[in-house]
Amino acid sequence: MSVEQVSIEDLGRELGERIAETPEYERFEEARAAVQRDEEVQSRIDEFEQLRAEFMQARQSGQATNEGLQRVQEAQDELHAMPVMSEYLDAQDELEDTLEAVNEAISEPLAVDFGGEAGGCCQD
Repeated sequence: MSVEQVSIEDLGRELGERIAETPEYERFEEARAAVQRDEEVQSRIDEFEQLRAEFMQARQSGQATNEGLQRVQEAQDELHAMPVMSEYLDAQDELEDTLEAVNEAISEPLAVDFGGEAGGCCQD
C-alpha cells in the first residue's frame, strides 16, 4: 500500500503558496511595492511617524494636547488620501477580508478561531 501521507505543515505551505497566487495578494504586493518606490509617499510616512512619535511622547509625559492629536490625524488623513497610499490601504483591506474568510474556513470544523486566540488558557 503506497498511500502518500501529507503532513499538516505541507498543507499549510501549500495554502500559503495558494494565497500568494490570489489576485488579492498580488494586488497587495504590487501596491506595497508602489508605496515603497514612491519618494513623496515615503517622505509623508516619515513626517507622519515623527508627528505620531512626538505626540505619543507628549502623551506619556502628560503634555499632549487636542491640537497635537489633530495634527497627527490631519497628517494621517493627508497620507491616506495620496492615490498610491489609498490603493495600498484598499488592497490591504481586501487581502485581510480574504484571509479572514480562510481563517473562518479553517476554524469552522474545529470550533477554534486560529486567527484570533487559539492558544493560551483561561479564556472566557
